[in-house]
Amino acid sequence: MNLDDATLDAVVQIRTPLLTDVVVAATHLGGAVATTAVAVVAALALLRASRPVDAMFVGGAMLTVWPVMTLLKNVVGRPRPPMPERLLDLQTLSFPSGHAMTTAALATVLAVVAWRTWPPGDRRRAVAVSVAAGYTIAVGLSRVYLAAHWLTDVLVGWGLGVLWALLWVRSITSPRAPFW
Repeated sequence: MNLDDATLDAVVQIRTPLLTDVVVAATHLGGAVATTAVAVVAALALLRASRPVDAMFVGGAMLTVWPVMTLLKNVVGRPRPPMPERLLDLQTLSFPSGHAMTTAALATVLAVVAWRTWPPGDRRRAVAVSVAAGYTIAVGLSRVYLAAHWLTDVLVGWGLGVLWALLWVRSITSPRAPFW
């Protein structure tokens, strides 16, 4: 049995109605509406604080991560886990997990902003980075629990989201020309 099948079997075994309700709420925090709202509020707050570079990489990373993720889904064409294990009725493709990829991109750019905002040793820096990481982990694991994605969809989604965000950060903060 491969990792994806073993993980699906394991999460099906631990499901309870209460846990499922909590996980559904967590998965909604990683959807398009939630991530867009957080990114817009963060970018506007950064602009208001006269931090246009930070606002640009938050906005830029989040505006571009969706088309990249959609392109990858269409190129790979991997189906989602089967019904009845899958608790959500989804008609789109599975790889990579859009929730994992976008929340990882958002968490990464917000962690970079926190890192740039507070000096070393300031506890707010560590708290912000921990909250950002915990957020994307919770959302990604919710997708596996609900069988909306295979575990590998989520793992690759996290990696690609972090990579995409760091490319944006580097392109905007580097003295060299941007990557595009």
